[in-house]
Amino acid sequence: MSEAAWALVLNLHQPTGNLEHLLSHQEWEAKEILWAMDRIPRSLWAYEEFGRVHLSLSGTLLETLSDPDFQQRVYGAVDCGSLLWYLQNKKCINVLGTGYYHPVFPLIPSADWDEHLERWRGIASYLFSRTDFQGFWPPEMGFSMELIPHLKRMGYRYVLVDSEHVRAVGEMTWPQLRYRPHIARYGSDEIVVVVRDRDLSNAQESGMELEWFRREVSERTKFCDFPPLVTTATDGENGGWFRNTDHNFWSHLYLPLLDDVREGRDTSIRPTFIDDYLDRHGTFGEVSVGPGAWNTGWHHGHGFIQWTGSSAQRYMLTRLDELSQAVDSARLGASQTGVSNPEVYRLLEAAYWHVLRAETSCNFFWGEEWLPRAEGDLDEASRCLWLAGEMRAT
Repeated sequence: MSEAAWALVLNLHQPTGNLEHLLSHQEWEAKEILWAMDRIPRSLWAYEEFGRVHLSLSGTLLETLSDPDFQQRVYGAVDCGSLLWYLQNKKCINVLGTGYYHPVFPLIPSADWDEHLERWRGIASYLFSRTDFQGFWPPEMGFSMELIPHLKRMGYRYVLVDSEHVRAVGEMTWPQLRYRPHIARYGSDEIVVVVRDRDLSNAQESGMELEWFRREVSERTKFCDFPPLVTTATDGENGGWFRNTDHNFWSHLYLPLLDDVREGRDTSIRPTFIDDYLDRHGTFGEVSVGPGAWNTGWHHGHGFIQWTGSSAQRYMLTRLDELSQAVDSARLGASQTGVSNPEVYRLLEAAYWHVLRAETSCNFFWGEEWLPRAEGDLDEASRCLWLAGEMRAT
């Protein structure tokens, strides 16, 4: 077995207004979340040579962290401006692209996909002073092959997908399928697929001992006659394993591993950036990826049932689709007919913004509990759309 390259991926997301709400009603939880985020770059400062972490930060989270009023409000707990600066450390942090409002892409209208992608790149390029985001993190790992052309147009090199949904095109062993990057094709477009190990990611999420992790990686890759890429991906600020201030993922597992790497005590696992692995080893075969998401605490990700399990969830998704089409049609119509009133365009853009925000995965994740948030945005989008129509009629 070759030395295993370990690609650590952490997803960070907070929906619009959530941290502000928690600060007002559950202050300690809000601080735990902020400390968990702030802990990431601080943990890596002394390990720039060996630490390698991929981070996905949703557009709404970046919007919150960069808001001056929010920064002032939490300054005594976390310096958000400094945090955003620390996250620019490309020696040990690789920022992944994602969707601005954290939608489950296959569940929202494809006409809205590019806007989520472009809006995220807009805020990320500004805050991180670069445009070279090579990897893409689909929110909730919600992926379908139809997304490939959109990602290619945005310049992404690779996308992360869950192991449960990957199938080989042609013959491939289990270790080859899971621990090597592959190519996936849709029409004339192709993209590199990096496979998340679901089982190891489950352990990462719930808390694991370093020696157990070493043994498990060794057992899973023992038949690899190639340098394996072991990819684990979880949320990075949810759960006690990441939120605890003393006994946590960083203090109990990741930093001890980096100490062993630095001192040469163990070379069986080496943290790596996915880009560096691809540059050195390339891809192996071709795969197809079935539509699905990562596993949640309740569901396995097939059929997106976490977000579509009830009739109320499905109704709201249908309404979202219909309103998205209506807003798109109205925006196109105003442009083609040369409407001169700027207020019409402002209202139509406001309607579109509310539709995009309604598509946030969290609105559908918690069963029907958060559906009123989507409904509120869709109601406001309808109101703006109606007002724009009234103005055009007069």
